[in-house]
Amino acid sequence: MQRTGKLCELLGTRYPLMQGGMAHISDARLAAAVSNGGGLGIISAAAGDPDRLASEIDLARSLTDKPFGVNIMLRSNNIAALAAVIAEKKVAVVTTGAGSPAEFIPMWKAAGVKVIPVISTAAMAQLMEKSGADAVVAEGTESGGHVGEMTTMALVPQVCDAVKIPVVAAGGIADGRGFAASVMLGACGVQIGTRFLAAEECSVHPEYKARLLKAKDTSTVVTGRRLGHPVRSLKTPFSRAYAKAEYTDISDEELEAMAVGSLRAAVADGDGKKGCFLAGQISGLVTREQPAAEIIREIMEQAEALLSGKA
Repeated sequence: MQRTGKLCELLGTRYPLMQGGMAHISDARLAAAVSNGGGLGIISAAAGDPDRLASEIDLARSLTDKPFGVNIMLRSNNIAALAAVIAEKKVAVVTTGAGSPAEFIPMWKAAGVKVIPVISTAAMAQLMEKSGADAVVAEGTESGGHVGEMTTMALVPQVCDAVKIPVVAAGGIADGRGFAASVMLGACGVQIGTRFLAAEECSVHPEYKARLLKAKDTSTVVTGRRLGHPVRSLKTPFSRAYAKAEYTDISDEELEAMAVGSLRAAVADGDGKKGCFLAGQISGLVTREQPAAEIIREIMEQAEALLSGKA
């Protein structure tokens, strides 16, 4: 797999596999476990607290000597301070979402940080390449959390044709079949989020994992289109009520207020009524809790067998 070797060289990892930066979920322990398993673990900075981010980075470094990264949402509070922490701590990789990180790229590059924006269109991929990004994650609408419109199958090859930098596929990938398909579409590797929710090292509430493990192919729904930031999550009383409210005369402010605290209610409390349980369309493929390293090994062994024609 010569193409995938480019991503391993860029990331400094054994495998061309990145863990998604899941907001309020991807912490130092999960990131370190993924990195120790040969992938690139990612810490989410979604809390918007620079001191907390610095502490998480330090904790991850105490748990692994392998490279790991940080994900930041560019609309987060304290974005400039978070960006500065990433540079000061000289994190190996930063992934970004919700906008263009162009203003921070020179600072990160000067600190030796690899910059990999998450994008949902070929035009955005080209802009990121011109801005100095080292690679891009092309994320399809099948993913959990914030989503775009294009599917992974349609998006990845068009992004690969549009840019010369490495392209990482994301959205709807949970096993070696998804990995192999991504490589055939032109990607250099993959980013996976939902399956790592079931990692033993993932700290979400047990009820969150239980709901994921019971999910089927039709168990997710996208809400938030009315406000311009669609999100995919498991179908729950909260998501059903929110989806219904979007088609009423409720104000945008009231609709926005409905979602406040819903992710925390799922992640920390496992609240089945008030919680928003973010997950992708491949939830039905996640059937058991496993160590992160075992998840990675299974994916890579299946992918290598398929791509070599031995499966």
